This record gives sequence, structure tokens and C-alpha cells, in this order.
Amino acid sequence: MSITIYVPRDSTALALGADDVTKAIMVEAVRRGVDLRIVRNGSRGMFWLEPMVEVDTPDGRTAYGPVSKEDVTVLFDADFIHGGTHSLSLGLTEEIAYLKKQERLTFARVGITDPVSLDDYLAHEGYAGLQRALGMTADGIVQEVLDSALRGRGGAAFPTGIKWKTVLGAQAAQKYVVCNADEGDSGTFSDRMVMEDDPFMLIEGMTIAGIAVGATHGYIYVRSEYPHAIAALNEAIENAGKAGYLGPNILGSGKTFQLEVRKGAGSYVCGEETALLESLEGKRGIVRAKPPLPAIEGLFGKPTVINNVISLATVPLIMARGAAFYKDYGMGRSRGTLPLQLAGNIKYGGLVEKAFGVSLRELLIDFGGGTANGRAIRAVQVGGPLGAYLPESQFDTPLDYEAFAAIGAALGHGGIVVFDDRVDMAKQARYAMEFCAVESCGKCTPCRIGSTRGVEAVDQIIANQNRPQQIHLLRDLCDLMLHGSLCAMGGMTPFPVLSALNHFPEDFGADTAQKAA
Repeated sequence: MSITIYVPRDSTALALGADDVTKAIMVEAVRRGVDLRIVRNGSRGMFWLEPMVEVDTPDGRTAYGPVSKEDVTVLFDADFIHGGTHSLSLGLTEEIAYLKKQERLTFARVGITDPVSLDDYLAHEGYAGLQRALGMTADGIVQEVLDSALRGRGGAAFPTGIKWKTVLGAQAAQKYVVCNADEGDSGTFSDRMVMEDDPFMLIEGMTIAGIAVGATHGYIYVRSEYPHAIAALNEAIENAGKAGYLGPNILGSGKTFQLEVRKGAGSYVCGEETALLESLEGKRGIVRAKPPLPAIEGLFGKPTVINNVISLATVPLIMARGAAFYKDYGMGRSRGTLPLQLAGNIKYGGLVEKAFGVSLRELLIDFGGGTANGRAIRAVQVGGPLGAYLPESQFDTPLDYEAFAAIGAALGHGGIVVFDDRVDMAKQARYAMEFCAVESCGKCTPCRIGSTRGVEAVDQIIANQNRPQQIHLLRDLCDLMLHGSLCAMGGMTPFPVLSALNHFPEDFGADTAQKAA
């Protein structure tokens, strides 16, 4: 009987030597005359254990990690192919505490299946949502998404169903579905993991969106730095098309939906939906003024659903199990789960999918294990380079859109970057302004000029040149950018700057920072 071994093909695992481990296992199996089947699965998201090798046993999958190619011979000696004990043994994968304490809904299949195997996808509830959607009216599908209370997982947290309802009601001969996969925030990788490790889920979600709003064509706009994601998506799209899940007559329903991948242009601002649409049209990625909204006049001037990867990838589960099932998770107006990404100076970095309501402290300590070097955590940035810096006094804030807004922060895309007690928060504030100055599309003055003047102001604060006046100027610039910028690029840059000023005044010259406030 053939033994099945799982070795991840996720780019994190590849960067840590997963391909070399796979080759070593194959060579050693041949040398020993062992009949093996190797499946290249996705990552379970426990990156400190990658490459994590799993073996099918009668009790379930048993994990070993992190495995290097040099470990393979000794693992065979320890009979790991039958779950044998070794210093790298992690026990049953599903019993690993980091994984067991999660609520994996969107990521239920990630790390379990071969990402580009349609048979694997179908065997794990794949396309159950589409099958149900094909038997419903367009209004019914949109209402199901509305009832689930799913909100945009890209950062804006706008109700997904309202976008879809607007596009459904728009009159046009052509409509589009666009997936914003331009994941550019620091410390974020959940979109990449979906595309590399379970691409059919995104394809199914976009197909359901197309059927719901009457769109026949979709585009996945992927950042150019994600070659493995692009390759996996293209292979999965081809497999789905051959099996009738995409194309002119989806599963004999008479419904049409075509899908293609477009490579991003390397600009951070193209993560903003209207700049992304400009780029898709072959133009320079510059933010459009709104209105009109993309739902009314989007891609090529046509009504367009534009959602983040996680938003669209969650739709199949909602359609398969019903809105009430999904809405049962979470708190307040933040329903369902959010894939959170732990990065920076953290002992156990990786992906954690939890229902809204978990505290930041639980994530940092119970999952993350504190800093990698054992020093105290001083600040945590949540929501990418435009997210606020949170001090230890705010670590008990529940992860909830409204709770974060109440403290002047944003959950964003769920990226969490940890800094220890050696971080200089004045330099971090400078970095935020510099990042905005470099990445601004330049269309609006508050963002283009405000960020440049902001860098100059922070430089003078650090150099103790007219510090009180410069702090006052920096706060004025933040106010202008916050209320006068066309998009979130300039509108959110004040979040990290003001949070650094307010929570870590000692790094700006404590007395003067507080007086200026």
C-alpha cells in the first residue's frame, strides 16, 4: 500500500527549502524501495515549522518540522513514514495547539489539499456554494451575502453585499468582477496563501459574484512579486474551465463567466480600487475621484464588483453553509472570521484565522509567543504601513472594526507587525511619511506635498530643531492629509504618525510632544 507524504508548495516553505526536502525524500524512498506518493499541499501557516512534512497514518496526519534535506535519512531511520518518533515529531497535525485554537472557515482547506487538484477541491466541499447559487435567483444570492454580514476584508470593511446589490441593480450590457490581489501591506500574506494554497476557492467566489450581479468576465489583479500565486491561479483556472466550472455554459446552466489573471504594475497605490482599475485599463495607476463609484462606472466605464481576495474567497463557504452559519461567528457588526498575520519580531509568526473578538494580547502571547528575542513588546502596528502603532495599554482591545476605530486605529487587512523595546518611534513616524511620499500617485496635494513636508518636520524633530513648532506643524499636516486626501494613501498615513506621537511622546522629546498635543 502506497504511503502519502505531504510537503508544502507554498512560497514560504519553498524559500526555506521545501523543494530540496521533496527531492531528498524521493531519492531516499527509491534507495530503500519504499512506495511513496508525494502531494505538494499548501502551508498550514505555521511558518516557524516550515518546511513541515506530514504523513498519512491510520490516526490522521502526523507532522514533522522544520525539516531540512539533511534530516531526511534520519527520519526514514526513525520510520517517520509510519508516524515514528523523532526529535522533529510534532504529533497529529490537527492537535498542534496553534492550529487547534483557530476557527478555520475561509482557510479550512489550506494545507490539506493539493491546491491545483480539482478532485481534491471537490472532495472537500469545493463548488458546493456554486452548485447552490446556480439554483437561486440573482437577488437571492446577493441577499445571502448581505445576510451573512460579510464586510470587505481588504481594509475598508464595506459590506460586500451592498456592493453586489448596487452592481446587480445597475443597467449595462457588460459588467465585470475584479479581484484586488495587489497585497502590498507589510506583514500581510493571507491573500498570497489563498492564491497559492487554495486558488479554486477564489475562482469559485468570483464565479458566484459574476452570476449574482450579471457579470460575464472577471480579472484577478495580482502583484508582480507573487509569481507562485500567478502560476497556481492560471493552472487552477485552466482546470476549472476544462471541467465546466468556468466558460460559456457553467455546469450546463447557461450562465457564462470567464476569468483571467493580470499582473500588477508594482505600485503600492494600485491596491486602491480605482487606481487598480486604471492600471487594468492599461493606464498609469492614479486614483480616480469618487463619485462615480466603481459599482456604477468601474472597469472600462462599466458596473464593476471589486473585492479583496479574502472577501471573495469567503463567499463559497457562505453559499455552501448559509449566511446564518457564518454570521454566528464574531461580535457586533464584525461577523465571521479574519485571517490574521503575525510578523515582525515574533516567536511564532504565521497565519491565525479567528472569529472577530479575540484580543490583540491573545494573538501576541497565546499564538505568537511574544518576541523572537525574548525582549518586551513595545509597539504593534496593525493594518499595514498605514496602520496605527498600538502600545501595550491597548493590547486588550478586541479585534473588531468598530473597537479599533474607537481608538484611532484600523484592522485593515489583518497584518500585525511586532516591535520590541528597542524601536525608535520617531523613526517609525518618519518612515510612514517617507513611504507615503514615495508611493503617492501624486494626484492630490495633501498626500503629495503633505507627506514630503512631513518627512522634513520629523527630521527636524529628531534633530531637536524648533521641536515644539515642528510637532505642531506635523500634527497640522496630519489633519490636512486625514481630511483632504483623495484616497486612503494620504488619508491613513496620519494613523501611524499620530499614534506614535500620542503613545510614545518620549521618542519625540516628551515634554514638547505633550505640550504640542
